[in-house]
Amino acid sequence: MVVGQNGAANQEESVYNLVPRTEIRAPKAQRYESTFKKAATESLNKGKYPHRTMGYAEEPLPQSENFLKKHEKEKRLPEVKETTTKIDRNEIRKPAVPTKNDIPKMGVKTEKNFIQSNALDAVMAVPRKPERNLVDDRFGDNFPVDPSGLVPKYLKKKDFGEVPVYIKKRQEDMKKAQDEYSSYVTDYFRRGAMREMGDSERRSVIDGLKKQWEDVHHEYQTLSVLIDTIPKRQRKERLEHEMQLLEKDIDLLEKHQVIYIAD
Repeated sequence: MVVGQNGAANQEESVYNLVPRTEIRAPKAQRYESTFKKAATESLNKGKYPHRTMGYAEEPLPQSENFLKKHEKEKRLPEVKETTTKIDRNEIRKPAVPTKNDIPKMGVKTEKNFIQSNALDAVMAVPRKPERNLVDDRFGDNFPVDPSGLVPKYLKKKDFGEVPVYIKKRQEDMKKAQDEYSSYVTDYFRRGAMREMGDSERRSVIDGLKKQWEDVHHEYQTLSVLIDTIPKRQRKERLEHEMQLLEKDIDLLEKHQVIYIAD
């Protein structure tokens, strides 16, 4: 039989088991913790919010004071507000119900001929115009044609294609204003010894400018491809400047119909 501290656990009864002993535990090593734990947690929970789509994580329990009462979920009619006007219950609204002693009128006949009246109504009645429908499939589904836009009903109007009245009035006002302005300008330049250029004269000036531009353009096209000297570059710049001036004068004469010049 083994007696001692080592064999105390294997014995049923021992005096060594009666002596209290302190439990000795080996100290655990310090646990490793990364320095990036906080950043990783924030990155994992980024964009996640509690109770966003699935409701509360835990269903709140109802309070004991808010218990369900009888007929609480039944629909109730709105309360009727009392009116200021009083209703007289003794007022007679309808004729009284005939009693058993009331005798109806007997022997009352009408002289109207319903057969003749119905025949005259049928003869004088305006025939009903049939609806214009269009069947668009083999199953017989139809729809009205007139409001569908397939019928050119606007082409049949009396005033179709005519200039509206407000446009005619606006054109007349513009023409009147242009005439007044022309008369004012003519009188103003007449006092300043100015004359208006005629259409034939303006056209001859435009033709002359275009002919001059063609000559300058022809001379510009005869330049050499290689511009390697200062005189060549100066000649090219001079011809380009002359063409720009001619184009500007031609555009000015073509854009303005009325031109005044001093003699």
